[in-house]
Amino acid sequence: MKRIFLTGLFASLIAVACFAQKPYKVVFYNFENLFDTIHDPGVLDEEFTPEGPKKWNSAKYTRKIGNLERVLFDIAAEDKDYPVVIGVSEIENRSVMEDVIAQPKLAPGNYRIVHYDSPDARGVDVAFYYRPDVFKLEGSAAIPFKMPELPNFRTRDFVTMWGTIDSEPFFFLVSHWPSRLGGKEASAPKRLAAAKQVKHIVDSVTAANPATKVVVMGDLNDDATDDSIVEGLNAKGKIKEVGKGDMFNPFISLLKAGYGTLAYRDEWNLFDNIIVSENLATGSTGSLKIQPAGNSKFYGGIFRRPYMIQKEGQYKGYPLRTFVGNDFQGGFSDHFPVYIYIAK
Repeated sequence: MKRIFLTGLFASLIAVACFAQKPYKVVFYNFENLFDTIHDPGVLDEEFTPEGPKKWNSAKYTRKIGNLERVLFDIAAEDKDYPVVIGVSEIENRSVMEDVIAQPKLAPGNYRIVHYDSPDARGVDVAFYYRPDVFKLEGSAAIPFKMPELPNFRTRDFVTMWGTIDSEPFFFLVSHWPSRLGGKEASAPKRLAAAKQVKHIVDSVTAANPATKVVVMGDLNDDATDDSIVEGLNAKGKIKEVGKGDMFNPFISLLKAGYGTLAYRDEWNLFDNIIVSENLATGSTGSLKIQPAGNSKFYGGIFRRPYMIQKEGQYKGYPLRTFVGNDFQGGFSDHFPVYIYIAK
């Protein structure tokens, strides 16, 4: 009798474990110049062609695709579950995105794509992968960057998508803010303009439906503690500081603790951020909210593995990138990916 009881109890525990909800992982990854090998007229992509200075060919492209597959699969293997949303930047077109998720280790994720061609001079875009079994897409749109002082300035669009997760409304935005070309201070007004436009979009969404949970992600070309993020987005670094109309950026704490996603002149920066609305931080509406990243005290995570790191030379310890100048390194990206978890 005791044996039968224990067997039944064990079976019940397995059933509970099977139906217990895993936290949903949301990821952002700068793919670092994922170009195909074909020149597109009107786009400054000659550098990434077989005739260009980087001698970008099918063999190098195939290796790059395989490297991205390895990273994204290892991100999934960490939880034994594919991320529900992956935002990406520095991709040339939809075709290169399709090549990544067609790889054998990623195909079971059954990802769908939200992508729009943007007016960036080099032809690089931002986009999303999403799992339709979890995120129920209702719509998407590309919103152009606008700065009245620079009406002819062209850069990446803000790509948005909306729908539901567990019947709760969600709005995602991915962006790649203007670079620091010309210096951090001289270029700062462009990123502040991007931040204010993103905040306006977020405020409009939450005004229309206060229950909507918003996730803003991207390579912001500013650190998590810079004015564009802290002031432009009203981003706070601690959940207890987040009030109505504010946003929560878990990567502020990571940066202050000495972590980064890219290195420059032997210093780490944290340009890759995932920032969430007040209700997703505090749980003030619905049941889903941001969770600590694994066993960490932080609410955001940076994914890095030894194989993703340069082992020797001038850039030892940096992310192992695809090129240094025109010298092919066979690496992954000059950025590490970042992630958050959401759950009930």
